[in-house]
Amino acid sequence: MKWSTTPTLIFSPRSERTNTGMTKFQNMSTSLLVLAGISVIGLTQEHQENSNLQSPQGLSYNQPSVVGLDGKVIAVTPWLAPIVWEGTFDSVLIDSIYKQQNITIATTVFALGKYTQFLKVFLESAELNYFVGFRVHYYLFTDHPEQVPTVKLGHGRQLTVLKVASSNRWQEITLRRMEKLEKLIESRLVNEADYVFSLDVDTKFYGPWGAESLGRLIGVIHPGYYQTARQHFPYERRPQSQAYIPVAEGDYYYGGAVIGGSVKDVHKVAKTCREQLDIDAANSIEAAWQEESHLNKYFLYNKPSKVLSPEYLWQDFKPHTNEVKIIRFSQVIKNYAAVRPNP
Repeated sequence: MKWSTTPTLIFSPRSERTNTGMTKFQNMSTSLLVLAGISVIGLTQEHQENSNLQSPQGLSYNQPSVVGLDGKVIAVTPWLAPIVWEGTFDSVLIDSIYKQQNITIATTVFALGKYTQFLKVFLESAELNYFVGFRVHYYLFTDHPEQVPTVKLGHGRQLTVLKVASSNRWQEITLRRMEKLEKLIESRLVNEADYVFSLDVDTKFYGPWGAESLGRLIGVIHPGYYQTARQHFPYERRPQSQAYIPVAEGDYYYGGAVIGGSVKDVHKVAKTCREQLDIDAANSIEAAWQEESHLNKYFLYNKPSKVLSPEYLWQDFKPHTNEVKIIRFSQVIKNYAAVRPNP
């Protein structure tokens, strides 16, 4: 698939525009290829843009596993993307490499209605664990700016509050997240960040989360289904929906609480999911799990370049398991009836 010859947005590394870290890194990489006798002439813009890991629909293959028969975790997908587990990386080394590149990580959070009560724990725990020592810019969408708590942020970290309209349906709040993310990238993040993560607010960081999570397109395996047969995944099963996935297809069930990657790739995810959500809405269809259903459809046919293990999305009510050695990020226990505006 080729990009339009007249794109509305030009995505290039932010540091490339400021003539800092990433440019030096890219030039060094090109030089190394030349020294190794590898021609870089063929690495055209078209080739780079078509390097996405797209899989044809209807392809038949075995479901990948996350834990082997011997009980050991599996650290690579069948399309050779890393699955990030504790013990598969050196955090000191990889953080040091990325810190030299002068990057900014944008992080979007949605806290509408009574969900503002989770902001303090989210932000305080993030400041202790999330990309510590990196430039992080939180973009908080809320209908109650006056309820945003004052949290001391570390050096190079900032918070921008963006007021949005309220909603009397939690499903509607969920459905519009992709649209808000898409527009924010177009209006700001394309010039302000190198990577972006969109995270659920009703969560808490319990352990370090750093540069090992960075990549072109990042998905996280849902903690409730990482050892479930794909025919039992809660995919959207109605063919009338744009999020439809046949029973015989599927890799992993990805959690919608974490979406990440380069600004360009996350924009593509958000735009595609928003368009599919709009088509469903026009046909009076709402996917089983709203944007999470559409995200799983996208990731099935546009493979993530890196997959985060359930360490990066746990649930506080779940007991620890042998394979999950550390819990880095987890959804907190809550009374849904008390925080959601509708059942």
